[in-house]
Amino acid sequence: MQVLTTVDSLEVSESLARSITQARLAACVQIVGPIRSIYWWDGKLETAQEWQLLIKTTADMFPALEEHIKANHSYDTPEIIATPIVAGSREYLSWVSEETKRSGA
Repeated sequence: MQVLTTVDSLEVSESLARSITQARLAACVQIVGPIRSIYWWDGKLETAQEWQLLIKTTADMFPALEEHIKANHSYDTPEIIATPIVAGSREYLSWVSEETKRSGA
């Protein structure tokens, strides 16, 4: 699966991506940004610059990954969206599975 979250700075994105990957909660985290987000928060329309993390993991790792993101995120309600991968190269998906099974999680 691919999990998406956003953070408010490049430094935070790199730190969170590194901690997720080092814990073997994901095989890979890609950082995209900066992006511009427009959203409702506390009854007001907000605009912010953010960085998006695209996290490659398995469904089995999702609960621990979600817990890790919540524990290490500065937002009150971090965006955490999981999307199943319905197709992909067998070799790549095997690599994701193998890397998240290694010790360290």
